[in-house]
Amino acid sequence: MGERSDHPQGPGAAEDSGAQEIEATVVLSLRITDWPALRAAAIAAVEELDLDGIDPAGQRRELLREVAEDANAALGALLHPDRLVAAIPGVEAIGGTLEISVTEDFAPDFAELFPLDGDEEDGGGAGADWTLTPRTACLLHAQLIGLADAAYDDLDEHGDDPVLEGEDADWTVFARLPQRTWRLHRGWRRAMARTFDDLADDLALGEWPLPRCLAEEIALRMALLDARSLLGAQPESVADMMGDLPADLYDYDWDGCHDELFGVYGPDDGDPELDAEQRTEQLLAATHPEGWFLAYEDAEERDAQRGYRR
Repeated sequence: MGERSDHPQGPGAAEDSGAQEIEATVVLSLRITDWPALRAAAIAAVEELDLDGIDPAGQRRELLREVAEDANAALGALLHPDRLVAAIPGVEAIGGTLEISVTEDFAPDFAELFPLDGDEEDGGGAGADWTLTPRTACLLHAQLIGLADAAYDDLDEHGDDPVLEGEDADWTVFARLPQRTWRLHRGWRRAMARTFDDLADDLALGEWPLPRCLAEEIALRMALLDARSLLGAQPESVADMMGDLPADLYDYDWDGCHDELFGVYGPDDGDPELDAEQRTEQLLAATHPEGWFLAYEDAEERDAQRGYRR
């Protein structure tokens, strides 16, 4: 049976279709399961863009800032019509828009990430081993994100300015650090701000926030202190934050957090009479702050390409 040459799929269709303009509508429902991976991909996409205009370097910096701190912006960079069409041979984009709507808050599901073993009859509760509970993880995550936000705000306001005695109230985070860090440069402070995000990312992935370097030890201590303070001062606000997360015997066990989260990595030599926190204090005193970001020998190093929130 012969082919019909006038059919859209017959001979000559390729030449004729070259002049066609087609409007395509694509509707996607997405769930973000790995924010650090999404952020890294969006940063890489922005770095590859060819930007025109008066200040392309400034445009790129602003885009990098946006995709590093906002999931919607990160998705926008990866789902932009020009980027999608570029992967399709034989077509070119002549226009298009991208609309992203959020159907729920961009927040980890701590009940799923940190499942409880069950009630006391099933082996949970009082007889179970210590665990990081959904409510503890949620509150700790909120404090780490808040400290990161505040640290970057300090940077935006003060830059390289030193923290001065009597003016420490003007700072939210960096005045709380040991005084030997008060005159360090912006780059050091930016790296310190990132440690809060790194530990928060661990929690968002369902992992315990185990400090991998001295800077993360300090960051986690600050977050635990703030979490304890907030719970004591504003228990109603904390209860509202928890929503319908399941309750557990080990909720807000800050002493347990200190016992279980610190000392997994880090110095295990030195005076055997000292506990892990005391050995860390000795190492902090003996190490220049520039060395606080060096990963412990037994800990996996963070991704060097993970970037900064700002």
